[in-house]
Amino acid sequence: MEKHDRRSSGGSGAGTIQPTALDIYSEVQRGAAFREVRRRYRRFAFPAAAAFLLWYLAYVVTAIAAPGLMARQVAGALNVAMVAGLAQFATTFLLTWAYARHARLHRDPAALELRWAVTLETRQDPVPVPGLPSARRADVPALPSRGEHR
Repeated sequence: MEKHDRRSSGGSGAGTIQPTALDIYSEVQRGAAFREVRRRYRRFAFPAAAAFLLWYLAYVVTAIAAPGLMARQVAGALNVAMVAGLAQFATTFLLTWAYARHARLHRDPAALELRWAVTLETRQDPVPVPGLPSARRADVPALPSRGEHR
């Protein structure tokens, strides 16, 4: 596969080879900070997924292997199977909360630093189009103003 390099234009660095976005992303992926973010994700996600899967399978296996236990009344019309089934829902919400908290406290700050660094390295200034405001591109049609119908 052929590598496409960008050459800078103007200034004292004219003619120097600039790394492509692919080069930058590959370098980040090989870096220690990226590996740390991935490690933090895996240290939470894999055990949590395994625990939830085991809990779910325990519910199913118990329902098949011990129907008498699952039919045992707990309170009124509630039996063990219904309580365990509702606990599955509660566990899902608890796991979602724990995942969001873990991400916010342990991964998001490091991931945002990486994202910011990559954004700064891969940022390209937009090419101005004569006659158009700098925020618009030539291939994007203007939206009609309020009250104007097409």
